[in-house]
Amino acid sequence: MPPRLLLVTVDRLPAWIVPAWGATWVSAPALDALAGRGVVFDRLIAPSLDPGQTLDALGGALVTAAARAGLRPTLVTDDAAFAARWAAEGDGVALSVTVVPALVPRRLARRAEETNLGRLFAAARGLLAGGEESIVWVHAGSLGLAWDAPESFREPYLDPDDPPPPEGVAVPSLRIDADTDPDLVMGHRQRLAAQVSLLDRCLGELVAVLSAPPLSAEAWTICFAGVRGMPLGLHGLVGLPGGDAAEMPFGESLHLPALVVDGRGRMAGQRYPGLVMPADVGETLREIVGLPARLPATAEEPARPMSDLLDTWTHDDRDRVIGVVPGGMAVVTTHWFYLEEDVTDAEARRRLHAKPDDFFEVADVSSRCPEVMATLREIAAAARVGDRRAWTAPLGPAGEIA
Repeated sequence: MPPRLLLVTVDRLPAWIVPAWGATWVSAPALDALAGRGVVFDRLIAPSLDPGQTLDALGGALVTAAARAGLRPTLVTDDAAFAARWAAEGDGVALSVTVVPALVPRRLARRAEETNLGRLFAAARGLLAGGEESIVWVHAGSLGLAWDAPESFREPYLDPDDPPPPEGVAVPSLRIDADTDPDLVMGHRQRLAAQVSLLDRCLGELVAVLSAPPLSAEAWTICFAGVRGMPLGLHGLVGLPGGDAAEMPFGESLHLPALVVDGRGRMAGQRYPGLVMPADVGETLREIVGLPARLPATAEEPARPMSDLLDTWTHDDRDRVIGVVPGGMAVVTTHWFYLEEDVTDAEARRRLHAKPDDFFEVADVSSRCPEVMATLREIAAAARVGDRRAWTAPLGPAGEIA
């Protein structure tokens, strides 16, 4: 029997709202349990906010290769755009796709089973319970569409003196100014926390299926990963950008949760602190399920599979990740987070933040570190024109803590 894989991806899930990445005020016991069984990647950075690009890196190339190898990958999703790519024959293969369309309801669901996530994961449990699938990819896109968790999921996040959070299911799109009520921002964070707890319950119920006969007789590798983050007020935006506004490449959006529970039980309960890209995770999964390596990418840094971490806890660490989004560019190194707010503006505002201390990129230290700024500015300029040296030029002081 070939190795079995459960891949779960969630769009608009930032690392900062998940307990295993520091949000100790949020309850997600199922994710905590998976983190204890696997390898947690502390710093998965997306090089783009294009969900298609990230999804292809995490699992798209994998399922295409798996289908060609006869491994019968199955996709379950609530995202119509994601389903449309795979429902018809593409790349020379046809995949089995189950679509559970996400809805925008008028009010909060009364029960978890009635939510978008509840219906999606119920469909995934049904497929897994059949015992015939070897690769199952569950992709949730509804976190960016509606926050419909029942009131019971919101209540644990409300203190007695807190005002009630905003009503309804709409995902916010709010620009913060001097007149914005801080309680409104907190209310939206409480709403998102409720969605994370709902996601966690659904995920726990799905993973439990793998522990029941007949599936319990097989070793399953489990991968859980975000696709895009969600700003919640630290840099002037709450929720999704609206109108002509562009989302900025802050960690709120680019820093994603990711973990891998190896089917053979290797390196359980470990945290990898190095920089990781979605393609690195995707290549690791390809190796675990026995698929040939993907050809090196041409537009960005080639993927670096991390199977060596699972075997010996050694790895050729990345020294940078470059993120380019419509609103700007970020160059992330082990010690620094450099940001240009507008790549088309010669007078773009440039910022520098020290990592890992400045988790949310709040304190700009650019004026204190001119040598670091000069190095990262050159790397950003090279990346802007597609120069390969953006990924290979020596970092010098930008690779060190000042």
